[in-house]
Amino acid sequence: MTVHTPTIVLVGHGMVGQRFLEALADRGVTERARVVVLCEEPRPAYDRVQLTSYFSGKTPDDLSMVEDGFMAKHGIELYVGDAAETIDRAARTVTARSGQVFAYDTLVLATGSYPFVPPVPGKDAHGCFVYRTIEDLLAIEEFAKTATTGAVVGGGLLGLEAAGALKGLGLDTHIVEFAPRLMPVQVDEGGGAALLRTIEQMGLTVHTGTGTQEVVTEDGHVTAMRLSDGSELATDMVVFSAGVRPRDQLARDCGLDVGERGGIAVDEQCRTSDPAVFAIGECALAADGRVYGLVAPGYEMAQTVAAALAEEAGDGFTGADLSTKLKLLGVDVASFGDAHGTAEGCLDVVYSDSRSGVYKKLVVDGEGVLLGGVLVGDAESYGLLRPLTGSVPPVSPEQLVLPAGAGAPVALGPSALPDDAVICSCHNVTKHAIGQCSSLPEVKKCTKAGTGCGSCVKVIEKLLPAAADKGLCGCFSYTRSELYEITRTLRLTSFAELLDSHGREEARGGDGCEVCKPTVGSILASLNNGYILDGEQASLQDTNDHFLANLQRNGSYSVVPRIPGGEITPDKLIVIGEVARDFGLYTKITGGQRIDMFGARVDQLPGIWTRLVDAGFESGHAYGKSLRTVKSCVGQTWCRYGVQDSVKMAIQLELRYRGLRSPHKLKSAVSGCARECAEAQSKDFGVIATASGWNLYVGGNGGATPRHADLLAQDLSDAELVRLIDRFLMFYIRTADRLERTSTWLERLEGGLDHLRDVVVHDSLGLCDELESLMTAHVADYQDEWAQTLDDPERLRRFVSFVNAPDAPDPSVRFVPERDQIKPDLTVLTLGSTRLEGASAR
Repeated sequence: MTVHTPTIVLVGHGMVGQRFLEALADRGVTERARVVVLCEEPRPAYDRVQLTSYFSGKTPDDLSMVEDGFMAKHGIELYVGDAAETIDRAARTVTARSGQVFAYDTLVLATGSYPFVPPVPGKDAHGCFVYRTIEDLLAIEEFAKTATTGAVVGGGLLGLEAAGALKGLGLDTHIVEFAPRLMPVQVDEGGGAALLRTIEQMGLTVHTGTGTQEVVTEDGHVTAMRLSDGSELATDMVVFSAGVRPRDQLARDCGLDVGERGGIAVDEQCRTSDPAVFAIGECALAADGRVYGLVAPGYEMAQTVAAALAEEAGDGFTGADLSTKLKLLGVDVASFGDAHGTAEGCLDVVYSDSRSGVYKKLVVDGEGVLLGGVLVGDAESYGLLRPLTGSVPPVSPEQLVLPAGAGAPVALGPSALPDDAVICSCHNVTKHAIGQCSSLPEVKKCTKAGTGCGSCVKVIEKLLPAAADKGLCGCFSYTRSELYEITRTLRLTSFAELLDSHGREEARGGDGCEVCKPTVGSILASLNNGYILDGEQASLQDTNDHFLANLQRNGSYSVVPRIPGGEITPDKLIVIGEVARDFGLYTKITGGQRIDMFGARVDQLPGIWTRLVDAGFESGHAYGKSLRTVKSCVGQTWCRYGVQDSVKMAIQLELRYRGLRSPHKLKSAVSGCARECAEAQSKDFGVIATASGWNLYVGGNGGATPRHADLLAQDLSDAELVRLIDRFLMFYIRTADRLERTSTWLERLEGGLDHLRDVVVHDSLGLCDELESLMTAHVADYQDEWAQTLDDPERLRRFVSFVNAPDAPDPSVRFVPERDQIKPDLTVLTLGSTRLEGASAR
């Protein structure tokens, strides 16, 4: 007897569709049913909520919501780029664009929504776009390369994101909104006014209370927009982001019930008028008569259908929280509950500061029950306020809206929330569930909280237990950033002073350890700018710093002169060639636009550097936790696409920050246009030219765990750019942990990019003058370490292979030929590391 294996066909593979598949897998349904997915787009599900982050450096792969191997692991058949074309309910089949026909026992429609384009003349002209998919963004990005002005139709969530994207692409940007204020669904009049002021200060032009009458064209190309107030706006690019409509055409064509204003009608189990067909997400008209356009309700629908297919009892989908928190054009905007105060007899508690662009309103009833609220410019308290909706908060409403230091004596923390408070609305995770975990990664893995919009992460972190001891090592109970502040404030100049005054009791009077010695050595070097190999400082350095060169695997060293911006004269190229030839060194052009020379014995380093320094070279600091390179393309000087002189800027930055000691190595790049040939978005700080100046990206990283940098500021002048980088680097040096790259530091930093921007751009902590002065001191006091070394016979004494035989070369350092150069002879046993430890202890 053949056992029938039921088939579930999912039409649509967006965020909600993928969540449905995960819910099926969690319940074991994929083990006993065939699951087929028809995906219209050319790629699997991706994070549409974070779509605009593509313009900040995220790749389509970064936005993917499908874990590697997920489909194969659960036996799910995914057909990418093969949309469903027709449904035959009588035969229970779905026909795909490719012609394939799939029989189903259960059909789930997750077709989402489509952008609404006003039916105005010219809407299909060359230069008109919608803002919905990655493909839309790719088309916008390409067209913007030849455009100068862009207009966004719609001032809602996606409209503001689209406007930010156009501005980031270097276009003079306008926003046209028919309603009297921006984001009319989410914020009230006061919040809209605060948002408008802030956005206009960013250089965008906003037209509210007016609609689009016509897209004016010439030879089929956009030239202007005619508005309902009679004015005409010159533009060569139009992006429609005026809302969405449910994609219900498939359902209409096969006779399923749909709502009068669209949407596939479903009951509380998300079943359509056909019991074998379900609908979830933005295409569904829920039983309460609402089409939900947010991802969290879609996730709840996905869970509801998965539970039904697993034959689990449940309440079904009866409605959802419409609260939302976003960052639009760098502005925090949040709304929750009855944000507009529609309940009878409700009262408003409002705090407004037009100077700083902050607006907060809470809606309460006569008994003090929190009904909802609007937060613009400062949404820090959203994660705590939203779970309190429907209850009487433990403090007065006035204290909940006043900023710190303005009369708010009581701080409302996560401990005030009840255990059943929903902390993550995207995945409906309560405070109690989070309390069962011990770390943020564990929370994300076990509950999925924090993996949606991310607005709950701060609250989650505050609910997790703190580590018992955050000390740097067994010698210090302080973190690296705390030791930095102690050293700076007390103006300490030696490791011994710091250890004896602030070390753990049992460590005082000792020598320190391999963790704290190089860490404190870096702190002293970044604050005091002295020669790192004088006196006590020499004993604190790692092996590489001890000899101002990188130790290689066979006990030899590499020599890396600085070549700022990759620009070098023929004469200097000749010197490098002659040095490499005369000392028998292996040469290689690196990815950082430098020429590395390998195979030097320690006793040869002074002779090599004498010739290089005489030719005008200086240390490239390839051995240090400091700035390595500032890579660049050729920029507008040579490239026909360049819009700024990237080489000049790269040289300026590399010469400014050379020798800057930091918790980890630093890499940078400057690209002369958005084509990004210098790969600036994979660097600790990267710069990309725009027609209006420079965009600054921070926190990027290549290597084993690559991370795209985040956009910190846009359209900066030369002076503004340098000033912000000064602040960023010094704040990083001040607060980062030992051996922590900027990418890891930024992700760990409480408040993340938003907090960083507040500190270094808006000077929220009042530190910027101090940060700038620290950098000014570094620039003024910089001296090339190899030039200093060569000028002092005493310093040169360390560069010997053997202390007791200073003139004898190390016989264990041997090479064999390969491709007309040399490579290490690895058949020789090298005792270099043992020898160097002894040398470092001198």
